[in-house]
Amino acid sequence: MAEIRRIMAGVPDLRILDLNEAGVPYDPVEEELEPYDSFEENARSKADHFHRKTGLPTVADDSGLEVDALDGRPGVRSKRFAPVAGLSGLDMDLANNRHLLDEMRGVPDERRTARYVCVAVAVGASTRGVVTVRGEAPGRILDAPRGDAGFGYDPLFFDPELGRTFAEITQERKNARSHRGKAFRALAEHLGHGGEI
Repeated sequence: MAEIRRIMAGVPDLRILDLNEAGVPYDPVEEELEPYDSFEENARSKADHFHRKTGLPTVADDSGLEVDALDGRPGVRSKRFAPVAGLSGLDMDLANNRHLLDEMRGVPDERRTARYVCVAVAVGASTRGVVTVRGEAPGRILDAPRGDAGFGYDPLFFDPELGRTFAEITQERKNARSHRGKAFRALAEHLGHGGEI
């Protein structure tokens, strides 16, 4: 939320509320809002759900890692890529990274290309439709983790332009290059230039 608020701060007459501020308590049904095979469909599902609950213009996103040598996997299953149950937080991140390294064993360096993807969908209070934006951050998957910052696949995701993994750079620098930053900057540009939702 802090990153999104910073990016969207320049949009006039816009106030961003998180779910708590909007008075929306957690509901277990939220765990079933991402059953689809595309980032776009999952983001739209979440945006529609919370728009119905609040009646307010709503933005939701879905993001993950696409690895070319794995035909785009883990993709929308990035959060639950490892074939294990009952893990969360750092334990889940570590399991996902181990599983990714196992899947990539023997893949030569030139075929380890990947990208982080974020799709944000804004659903409006009017009938003007839906805005969908996409941000991508290209990189490569290393054969061993590097760095202690970030989360998820960041220790394995190498940014060739920076010469570092996303886990080796500051949060500010990551925000400037990340898939989520790019998607929300595109949304801010749309809204800031008179676009509506």
